[in-house]
Order: sequence, then C-alpha cells, then structure tokens
Amino acid sequence: MARSQAMLNAALERLEAAVSGLERAAARRLELEQRRGDLETELSLMQDDRARLAVELDGALARLERLEAAADDVSRRVERAMGAVRTVMGAESQP
Repeated sequence: MARSQAMLNAALERLEAAVSGLERAAARRLELEQRRGDLETELSLMQDDRARLAVELDGALARLERLEAAADDVSRRVERAMGAVRTVMGAESQP
C-alpha cells in the first residue's frame, strides 16, 4: 500500500508539473498575442499617419507649384514695368 501511495504521489507531482508548465505556456502565448495585437494597432496607426502625411504633402506640393507660378508671373510683370520705366526715363532725358 505504501508503494502505491508513493506511485500516486509521484504521478500527482508529475501532473502538477505538467499543469504548471501548461499554464506558463498559455500565459506566454497570451502575452505574445497581446503584443501582436499592439503591434498590429501600431502598424495601423502608422499607415493612417502615412496616408494623412501623403495627402498633406500633395497639398503642399500643389501650393508650392501655385506659388512658383505666381512668382514667375510677378517677375515677368516687374521686368515689363522696369522696361517701361527705362523707356520713359530714356525719353525724358533726350532733349
């Protein structure tokens, strides 16, 4: 009877160790799944930010093109005005 009690105790110890190992493995798995979910959320947020930044960049580039076109137009007008002033000044300086 003592032998069967010892065998039963040994089997219970092995079972407890196995259950304990299973609980640790399950806890690790849950932690990994949580981290994976966090990473997926972070990736989604980064993709949203990237899309928003791309739209903002497109808008900034369009504004830059409009500003460059306006600057070119102003430059041409200033050049014409300077030419007109030179012409008027040249005509006035002639007797």
